[in-house]
Amino acid sequence: MIEAYRPFSGWYAFLGLTGELHLQPGIRKEGIILFAVLKNLGWFFKLEKKRYLIGLFFLIFCGLLELIPPLLLGNAIDDIVTSTISWASLAKYLLMIMGTVAVIYLGTYIWMHRIFGGANLVERLLRTRYMNHLLGMLPPFFEKNRTGDLMAKATNDLRSVAATAGFGMLVMTDSTVYLIVILFAMGFIVSWKLTLAAILPLPIIAVGMVIYGKAIHKRYTAAQDAFGVMNDQVLESVAGIRVVRAYVQEREDQQRFQEITDDVYRKNLAVAKVDALFEPTINFSIGLSYVIGLAYGVYMVFQNQITLGDLVSFNMYLGMMIWPMFAIGELINIMQRGNASLDRVNDTLSVPPDVVDPAEPVDIVSPDSIELKEVTFRYPTSTVDNLSDVSLTLQKGQTLGVVGRTGSGKSTLLKQLLHEYPTGSGEILISGAPIEMLSKDRLHSWIGYVPQEQILFSKTVRQNIQFGKKDASDDVIMDAISTAAFDRDLNTLSDGLDTLVGEKGVALSGGQKQRVSLARAFISDPDILILDDALSAVDARTEARIIENIRCKRAGKTTLISTHRLSAVQHADWIVVLDDGRITEQGTHEQLLAMNGWYREQFERQQVENNLTSEEVS
Repeated sequence: MIEAYRPFSGWYAFLGLTGELHLQPGIRKEGIILFAVLKNLGWFFKLEKKRYLIGLFFLIFCGLLELIPPLLLGNAIDDIVTSTISWASLAKYLLMIMGTVAVIYLGTYIWMHRIFGGANLVERLLRTRYMNHLLGMLPPFFEKNRTGDLMAKATNDLRSVAATAGFGMLVMTDSTVYLIVILFAMGFIVSWKLTLAAILPLPIIAVGMVIYGKAIHKRYTAAQDAFGVMNDQVLESVAGIRVVRAYVQEREDQQRFQEITDDVYRKNLAVAKVDALFEPTINFSIGLSYVIGLAYGVYMVFQNQITLGDLVSFNMYLGMMIWPMFAIGELINIMQRGNASLDRVNDTLSVPPDVVDPAEPVDIVSPDSIELKEVTFRYPTSTVDNLSDVSLTLQKGQTLGVVGRTGSGKSTLLKQLLHEYPTGSGEILISGAPIEMLSKDRLHSWIGYVPQEQILFSKTVRQNIQFGKKDASDDVIMDAISTAAFDRDLNTLSDGLDTLVGEKGVALSGGQKQRVSLARAFISDPDILILDDALSAVDARTEARIIENIRCKRAGKTTLISTHRLSAVQHADWIVVLDDGRITEQGTHEQLLAMNGWYREQFERQQVENNLTSEEVS
């Protein structure tokens, strides 16, 4: 279906990376579980097992090597104290320290490249999966979710989740291994008694991290929600800037934005206040460890239980514990941010599509007929039926005109064929098969849809039209442009087909945007063409040319046109008049005129208006 997106395919699908994030149900309930985010990234760690094994090996290897310099330095000090050191042994100590540092440097480069590269990769895969999910959703989903919030989840939240696979994995492994190795060196190489005494204050850190972690999770979720609201406000302000200026509402718009950014600031400040508690808590605990270690260590030196070199090595090891302690605090911070973001992303990914493909779709080659039998439909947000007891039949090659006053249900009737919402009561049959039994891809491949609101991309005219047929040649493009009566306008554009239309086609007029959208639909030559008031912005003469082109070039194919101008449908094989979702009149143009109803009255009024316009022009 033209105007509709399709999910990505390719090697992501081959690897099973399309669709959802495979998040576990109930994560929102137990969001404070520290490593829930890593559990839900298990599929990625399996996929990139080699990358992480290499990275973690060198990370642990470098951690073990970092134990050597303090040990060598302690031995050198003991040799100096006992006056047994020589220039040769000093040079040996220095060379060994320098060699160890060089190996650590190379190893660090390898593990950083592997682990942080993995974080970048998982962010890309997560974002692709997220986009796949959005592309598979239908209008009801986007009516319930703000665009700005969906963007925030696709950027900030997914970045926070991905950070757990990079810095989170690094910190978790490095701090754990490093801490165990350091404690081993302190306890078995120096003194286990001194080690036990020095680590007595560390439970303070553990208690603090648990309390701060829960607070971070709650506050970070609120901050990200506020960021989504701010994104939405920016999008609305930029998209509606002309209306804002036309009604001189700049000051009010600025004030609204200021209030939202103030809210974002307050909630991020609340996160920062908890963040700020991590470092003082760790510093305080490490400071106590230093005091206890130094006091008890000096006592042990005087008691000849350890040497001065041992005490120096012990204090160096104690200093090396600062990083794992800070890392554990940062790990809890990262994991709770990742969990909070995961909860938000999961809120989106857990929403199933409103319309799903049947388990065994009916295989129909082409739509030979369209039939609606007593169809009644109500939008999810509506309290009344938007269509009531609508029945009609359209054979292949026929044209259906749908007319009626504003809000009568014209667009709703046409959209029934797109199957964007769950069907109401009654039946919609395509070639005799219920529309629910057709796959969305098959159904949309038959349809070319031009909505009331034209959707153009920030690309060239050529690229916007080729969206309907990627491999279309310039000759095919020009033929579609001619059918849409856009050829004369094209000659006025500075770069012709290569003219950039701007965001949402801002560089084009309303009528030009409509005709580019029409050309995009024509170029795919669909079996069913749906024009939803798609000629409202063109003049009567241009409309007549487009309608004549459609009649000539779409012979044998089905066309549905909704419009306010009855001249656009008077050639149709069948015309229905809607009022409050019900068909009040139907027939050919001549039959409807003979009924002396709304159609005749509206037709005569428009004829008078057209005659007056023609006289004014002449």
